[in-house]
Amino acid sequence: MLSVVKVNLSSKVPVVGSEVSASILWRLPNGSIRNEDDSVGLRPIHGYHFVYKWYRLKSDKAVAVCYVHSSEQATLQCLAWVKAKIPVVYSYHCSSRCFSESWEYHHALHERVAFTLNENGNEEEETSGKFDFGSSLSSSKPSIGQNPGLNNGSSHLYPTAIAERNNGATWLEVGCSKTYTPTVDDIGHILKFDCLGVNAKTKVAAGDTKTFLTSRVQSAPIPSPRCLISVSKVDVTGRLDFDSSSGTFTVLSYNILSDVYATSELYSYCPSWALSWLYRRQNLLREILGSLQKKTTEVCNGNASAIDGCVTFFRKDKLAHVKKYEVEFNKAPQSVTDQIAPGATQKRTALDRMLKDNIALIAVLEPKFSNHVADPPGKKRLLCVANTHIHVHQDLMDVKLWQVQTLLRGLEKITVSADISMLVCGDFNSTPGSTPHTLLATGKVDQMHPDLVIDPLGILHPTNNLRHQLPLPLVSAYSSFAIPTADPGIEKQKTRMDLKTNEPFFTNCTRDFLGTVDYIFYSADSLMVESLLELVDVGCLQRETGLPSPACSSDHIALLAEFRFMPRMRR
Repeated sequence: MLSVVKVNLSSKVPVVGSEVSASILWRLPNGSIRNEDDSVGLRPIHGYHFVYKWYRLKSDKAVAVCYVHSSEQATLQCLAWVKAKIPVVYSYHCSSRCFSESWEYHHALHERVAFTLNENGNEEEETSGKFDFGSSLSSSKPSIGQNPGLNNGSSHLYPTAIAERNNGATWLEVGCSKTYTPTVDDIGHILKFDCLGVNAKTKVAAGDTKTFLTSRVQSAPIPSPRCLISVSKVDVTGRLDFDSSSGTFTVLSYNILSDVYATSELYSYCPSWALSWLYRRQNLLREILGSLQKKTTEVCNGNASAIDGCVTFFRKDKLAHVKKYEVEFNKAPQSVTDQIAPGATQKRTALDRMLKDNIALIAVLEPKFSNHVADPPGKKRLLCVANTHIHVHQDLMDVKLWQVQTLLRGLEKITVSADISMLVCGDFNSTPGSTPHTLLATGKVDQMHPDLVIDPLGILHPTNNLRHQLPLPLVSAYSSFAIPTADPGIEKQKTRMDLKTNEPFFTNCTRDFLGTVDYIFYSADSLMVESLLELVDVGCLQRETGLPSPACSSDHIALLAEFRFMPRMRR
């Protein structure tokens, strides 16, 4: 007889909009124990199959929960939020101090509501979930099987009739699959998951029902809204922007934090449930799709893998793939160490230092969208997008610089073979002014730079060769915020910039580090920045020890830039 031995849930703390999945340990008639997989629920195993049920504890009084500190009970409510006809769960605070400390963040959400209402011009849209809070935050009761954002089982409308009474408690059935995605109606309630083995022919239960109770459902924290800021009046080269008819495209670069590294050991200040991949995946998707909806984004770069990896997405209806190059920094050290380490022992030492699981991905793309730039007849406009993740440890600055130099040499070969616009994006794990950043931003590294002291293998010698041969130095997209202007939107962003380096104050924020390591560089001879996704104010993170957090699921922030092709300068 098939029987259920144990049930575990992916998260004991259910959060609105974040899928909770069950893991089943079951015993076969021969006594062997196996993990249940998705196929078991679809077809009988040894004449048995599983039945799943999710319930909400209805007789238990629902508790209003603070949306900032989701584990705390609410004691006050923002009435302006209620009057705006937005889901009230996001109007609650646990104390006056909580409300005061969150005011800037809270006020920013009000501004986003007002902006969206003004854009839509329809008050009804304000209550239908069009404020980029995610489809699961609608104030109306969704129907399972009708809401595409939920997968809680089929057939039954939600909520169903009373399904079970036990010891005076009333449970309402809310789902009938192995997974369940809590909705706003579940906030403050306890959920129960039941699993039972059933004879496929007789429908008779096999053994006892295994039950798992969760803690109270919490509301999903809302990330602080970020808007696109236009910087197209004058670009960093001083060119006036008179022609807006040229082809434009946007690029998103984001280190989303690999699941392997999202652990309580590394990020003990973040609740464990907020580190689970099921929660972070959906939170990141909401953030990324929200950013993409601000503009039609053609290129999206990111990196996250079990060891190290990069991925570049692009819109096939807007861009055509021409060629791809993979730069594996682990392959080049072999030839380098042959030259600098003649002995076997020295070679092993050199390889141990240089062999790091870092890569770069280069994609050559051809725009399909309308482009009115006056290029020579018959000459294609091409775009080269390089996406990379450079080594992290600061005591290996020589390896960092060597990796960046290796990438740039690869890009040099591409520019020799084609007249091409260049984008270099990613997490360089290098702060402004470091040798990798200096090489990218200025095209060369001063031989007296203090970082060059760290080079025990001599892989950077001769130091007078630390320069790239790209047609023009690359320019950091976010340096456009440092341009002198009277625009109030840009002036606000300047307060979030380090005007000594013309880079953001931070793109990476943890308990032990706050600084900029992510960049979008571009070739300023053929591309011009139109707009940038606003930077994050450090004040919005005051209530967090660092990132990731329940609201922001990576320790990095996303960077997004809109570019426009420019008529090429004569070289």
